[in-house]
Amino acid sequence: MTAITADKLQQQEQDDKLFIATQWTLMWRKFRKHKLAMFGTWVVIFFYLVAIFAEVIAPQDPLTRSTDFIHVPPQGIHFFGEQGVRPFVYGLTMEEDPRTWRKIYTADTTVEVPVHFWVEGEPYKLWGLFSSNRHLFGTKDGPFYPLGTDDSGRDMLSRIIYGIRISVSIGLVGVIFTFILGSVLGAISGYYGGAVDFVIQRVIEFILCIPAIPLWMALSAAVPKEWPSTQVYFAISIILSLIGWCGLARVVRGKMLELREENFIAASKLAGASDTWIIFDHMLPGFISYLIVSLTLSIPGMILAETALSFLGLGLRPPAISLGVLLQQAQSVKTISLYPWLMLPGLVIFIIVLAFNFMGDGLRDAADPYK
Repeated sequence: MTAITADKLQQQEQDDKLFIATQWTLMWRKFRKHKLAMFGTWVVIFFYLVAIFAEVIAPQDPLTRSTDFIHVPPQGIHFFGEQGVRPFVYGLTMEEDPRTWRKIYTADTTVEVPVHFWVEGEPYKLWGLFSSNRHLFGTKDGPFYPLGTDDSGRDMLSRIIYGIRISVSIGLVGVIFTFILGSVLGAISGYYGGAVDFVIQRVIEFILCIPAIPLWMALSAAVPKEWPSTQVYFAISIILSLIGWCGLARVVRGKMLELREENFIAASKLAGASDTWIIFDHMLPGFISYLIVSLTLSIPGMILAETALSFLGLGLRPPAISLGVLLQQAQSVKTISLYPWLMLPGLVIFIIVLAFNFMGDGLRDAADPYK
């Protein structure tokens, strides 16, 4: 009887906490129960940490070329060798095919190159502010290419790490512009209606009727080729935002049409509140959870759009490093058949987009915690 009473009291306490819990608390509790969403969230956090600390994590400078190690296949990391249990890679020996003159690299099992943590390497400036030469892992001497090298002998792992920074940040920056455009124009369209609503909706329909790829190509062609990579980066972010705001604006418009007839809106008008105050202080916060879900699901679309533009040579261009730029090397069937590790940036994009979709799916379910 005592155990049953204790269980009932515990259940009652939980029910009381749920009764007084805020909307955000209820959303978080429901989101935590979505296993795939939690997994996707941790993967997204991991990739953003990689992007933030790319200089430290990358074992080499992504622009460093080595003509002695062109198209080296990925080196396997081993832990059990003649020197005991420790991480190491085997040395490399190179031969040239007498018929094709292609360099062929094989592992030299007689040479063990130790892998160290927090090792000294090429100097860098973290975030352009702090000078250091410490890398999370690497070798003190000898080749170390866990994901192989490209046609210029540059380390693919380091280039992918730097490419993650550009690609995921473009998605984030682009979504910020999309949020501003979609929220403001959608709110104005839904709140005022009439001629304002008609004009904004016709503009949205016009943009949505244009095929995405030709529109990207036309806008990207307007970016001067002599611009530095930083300016091109922001230009691509704005281009993606100019296209991506339409869906969010329609969602906001629908919610505004629903809320503008509520009694508390009429009371605010009678109290003398301005339209700007009503829209941004009363109406938009009422469905902020839906806006967050919409933004989360639009980030992978931004990443894929940047990848497509860069892959086609219309977005970021070398020496800028993004996952789309890295995939330019894998455009030919011959390259893919001989050097399949050059397709690894595509796998990274797949994982990032899938993780965002898992997280967005969980947020969409948690946005209405009462269901």
